Amino acid sequence: RQPILRLSPNLEPSSTTVALEWMDVEPLIGCKVSDYVIQHKRVEDPSEAEIYTGEVLSLKDDVFSGLSSSCVVAGKRTGDHPQSVIYSVVFKCLEPDSLYRFTLAAVDNRGSHTESSFVSVRTSCPVVDDSRAEEIADRVYNLYNGYTSGKEQQMAYNMLMEIAPPLLYRVQHHYNSHYEKFGDFVWRSEDELGPRKANLILRRVETISLYCRSLLRSTHIQSRTDTMAYIYCRSEEGGPPSMWHGSLHERRA
Repeated sequence: RQPILRLSPNLEPSSTTVALEWMDVEPLIGCKVSDYVIQHKRVEDPSEAEIYTGEVLSLKDDVFSGLSSSCVVAGKRTGDHPQSVIYSVVFKCLEPDSLYRFTLAAVDNRGSHTESSFVSVRTSCPVVDDSRAEEIADRVYNLYNGYTSGKEQQMAYNMLMEIAPPLLYRVQHHYNSHYEKFGDFVWRSEDELGPRKANLILRRVETISLYCRSLLRSTHIQSRTDTMAYIYCRSEEGGPPSMWHGSLHERRA
């Protein structure tokens, strides 16, 4: 028997945090479980999931001992039955709008590993400060406007390379909304910075998922509270590998 990894219903996933849990399988496999090994890795393309291993953590030696980073915390609690134990692990420093694969296996007292259980989760879109995006668009226009010295060109380039891709997407949106009659953002960036630097900037926007990009196209971005099924994930437990399951837990998002 193998441990069944699942999303925790007690902590809603966010753009940087995912909480997972599983029930202790020691009573099921009939021998002592000495440890659980959990692996997580960021996967840009689901078909490339096996190319690199990511980070592998021992629940006993790394997480519970305090040797792992503060980005990973764990705990355990009693389940619905007095003899059952549920383990939880929270990953707190994940990248927004990114696909992660989490894999879990139990290790018995002979060092043998059970079969693995896994869950794939895409973290949610990051929060974007739209007022700041508009301010940066104005600054870029002022740097591009008129005679542009090498210093001003470098300032614009550094600014656009340092901000996060979603914010850059909104900068481009606001720039075109206000100043497109003087040349759109792409054309002005190529003209002022040269094709190579402009391409480096624009390629960063391509890392944004189609879903988050569709949200960023909104005329105005503001905070909103809504009720929805909080996550979609792919799991091979209890269904075909390609089946996508929506969580049945309703949460405030």
